[in-house]
Amino acid sequence: MILVVDASVATKWFFAESGHRSARHLAQEENVLIAPDLIVAEVCNTAWKKVARGEARVDQARELAIELPKVFRELVSCAALVPQALDLALEIRHPAYDCFYLALAELADAEFATADTGLARKILKHGFRRARLHLIGGNG
Repeated sequence: MILVVDASVATKWFFAESGHRSARHLAQEENVLIAPDLIVAEVCNTAWKKVARGEARVDQARELAIELPKVFRELVSCAALVPQALDLALEIRHPAYDCFYLALAELADAEFATADTGLARKILKHGFRRARLHLIGGNG
Protein backbone atom coordinates (compact mmCIF):
# COMPACT_ATOMS: atom_id res chain seq x y z
CA MET A 1 0.00 0.00 0.00
CA ILE A 2 1.06 3.60 -0.50
CA LEU A 3 1.41 5.30 2.86
CA VAL A 4 2.03 8.97 3.64
CA VAL A 5 3.87 9.28 6.94
CA ASP A 6 4.05 12.54 8.82
CA ALA A 7 6.89 13.83 11.00
CA SER A 8 5.23 12.70 14.22
CA VAL A 9 5.55 9.10 13.03
CA ALA A 10 8.94 9.38 11.30
CA THR A 11 10.51 10.80 14.47
CA LYS A 12 9.53 7.59 16.27
CA TRP A 13 11.70 5.58 13.86
CA PHE A 14 14.79 7.16 15.41
CA PHE A 15 13.83 7.80 19.04
CA ALA A 16 12.21 5.53 21.62
CA GLU A 17 8.97 7.43 22.16
CA SER A 18 5.43 6.25 22.78
CA GLY A 19 4.39 4.29 19.70
CA HIS A 20 7.91 3.78 18.34
CA ARG A 21 7.39 0.03 17.82
CA SER A 22 4.22 0.57 15.79
CA ALA A 23 5.89 3.31 13.78
CA ARG A 24 8.89 1.10 13.01
CA HIS A 25 6.56 -1.71 12.00
CA LEU A 26 4.98 0.54 9.35
CA ALA A 27 8.42 1.27 7.93
CA GLN A 28 9.41 -2.41 7.88
CA GLU A 29 6.26 -3.67 6.15
CA GLU A 30 5.92 -3.77 2.38
CA ASN A 31 4.49 -0.25 2.38
CA VAL A 32 5.53 2.29 -0.21
CA LEU A 33 6.36 5.29 1.95
CA ILE A 34 6.02 8.82 0.60
CA ALA A 35 5.95 12.24 2.23
CA PRO A 36 6.21 15.93 1.43
CA ASP A 37 9.85 17.05 1.46
CA LEU A 38 8.89 19.15 4.49
CA ILE A 39 9.32 16.00 6.60
CA VAL A 40 13.11 16.27 6.49
CA ALA A 41 13.08 19.75 8.03
CA GLU A 42 10.45 18.83 10.61
CA VAL A 43 12.17 15.66 11.81
CA CYS A 44 15.59 17.36 11.89
CA ASN A 45 14.08 20.16 13.96
CA THR A 46 12.69 17.63 16.43
CA ALA A 47 16.12 15.98 16.61
CA TRP A 48 17.70 19.37 17.31
CA LYS A 49 15.22 19.99 20.14
CA LYS A 50 15.96 16.58 21.64
CA VAL A 51 19.71 17.23 21.53
CA ALA A 52 19.24 20.69 23.08
CA ARG A 53 17.17 19.18 25.93
CA GLY A 54 19.69 16.39 26.49
CA GLU A 55 17.25 13.71 25.31
CA ALA A 56 19.39 12.64 22.34
CA ARG A 57 23.01 12.64 21.28
CA VAL A 58 24.47 14.67 18.43
CA ASP A 59 25.51 11.49 16.60
CA GLN A 60 21.88 10.27 16.72
CA ALA A 61 20.70 13.52 15.12
CA ARG A 62 23.36 13.29 12.41
CA GLU A 63 22.48 9.67 11.64
CA LEU A 64 18.81 10.63 11.41
CA ALA A 65 19.61 13.38 8.91
CA ILE A 66 21.42 10.88 6.67
CA GLU A 67 19.02 7.96 7.01
CA LEU A 68 15.61 9.67 6.97
CA PRO A 69 15.45 10.50 3.23
CA LYS A 70 16.48 6.92 2.36
CA VAL A 71 13.34 5.49 3.97
CA PHE A 72 11.01 7.09 1.43
CA ARG A 73 10.27 5.98 -2.10
CA GLU A 74 9.48 9.60 -2.89
CA LEU A 75 9.73 12.99 -1.21
CA VAL A 76 7.25 15.29 -2.93
CA SER A 77 7.92 19.01 -3.26
CA CYS A 78 5.70 21.12 -1.03
CA ALA A 79 5.24 23.52 -3.93
CA ALA A 80 3.13 20.89 -5.72
CA LEU A 81 0.85 20.59 -2.68
CA VAL A 82 0.29 24.25 -1.73
CA PRO A 83 -3.26 24.85 -3.04
CA GLN A 84 -4.75 21.67 -1.58
CA ALA A 85 -2.81 21.93 1.70
CA LEU A 86 -3.99 25.48 2.28
CA ASP A 87 -7.59 24.58 1.43
CA LEU A 88 -7.44 21.69 3.91
CA ALA A 89 -5.92 23.89 6.62
CA LEU A 90 -8.70 26.41 6.21
CA GLU A 91 -11.38 23.71 6.10
CA ILE A 92 -10.30 21.76 9.18
CA ARG A 93 -8.85 24.78 11.04
CA HIS A 94 -5.45 23.23 11.57
CA PRO A 95 -1.88 24.44 10.94
CA ALA A 96 -1.03 24.32 7.25
CA TYR A 97 2.26 22.46 7.59
CA ASP A 98 0.43 19.36 8.87
CA CYS A 99 -2.03 19.63 6.00
CA PHE A 100 0.73 19.11 3.41
CA TYR A 101 0.85 15.46 4.51
CA LEU A 102 -2.92 15.10 4.25
CA ALA A 103 -2.95 16.82 0.85
CA LEU A 104 -0.38 14.35 -0.43
CA ALA A 105 -2.42 11.42 0.91
CA GLU A 106 -5.48 12.67 -0.93
CA LEU A 107 -3.65 13.42 -4.18
CA ALA A 108 -1.82 10.06 -4.17
CA ASP A 109 -4.95 8.15 -3.04
CA ALA A 110 -2.80 6.86 -0.20
CA GLU A 111 -3.29 5.95 3.43
CA PHE A 112 -2.05 8.37 6.09
CA ALA A 113 -0.10 7.72 9.31
CA THR A 114 0.18 10.23 12.13
CA ALA A 115 0.71 10.25 15.89
CA ASP A 116 -1.13 13.56 16.26
CA THR A 117 -4.50 12.73 17.87
CA GLY A 118 -5.78 16.27 17.41
CA LEU A 119 -5.12 16.16 13.69
CA ALA A 120 -6.64 12.68 13.45
CA ARG A 121 -9.85 13.85 15.12
CA LYS A 122 -10.16 16.81 12.79
CA ILE A 123 -9.60 14.90 9.58
CA LEU A 124 -12.03 12.14 10.59
CA LYS A 125 -14.63 14.79 11.41
CA HIS A 126 -14.17 16.24 7.91
CA GLY A 127 -14.55 13.02 5.97
CA PHE A 128 -11.18 11.28 5.76
CA ARG A 129 -12.09 7.62 6.04
CA ARG A 130 -11.12 5.90 9.29
CA ALA A 131 -9.94 2.82 7.38
CA ARG A 132 -7.32 4.95 5.63
CA LEU A 133 -5.94 6.54 8.80
CA HIS A 134 -3.25 4.95 10.97
CA LEU A 135 -2.99 6.61 14.39
CA ILE A 136 0.32 5.65 15.98
CA GLY A 137 0.88 5.97 19.70
CA GLY A 138 -0.87 9.34 19.78
CA ASN A 139 0.21 12.74 21.05
CA GLY A 140 -1.07 16.28 20.70
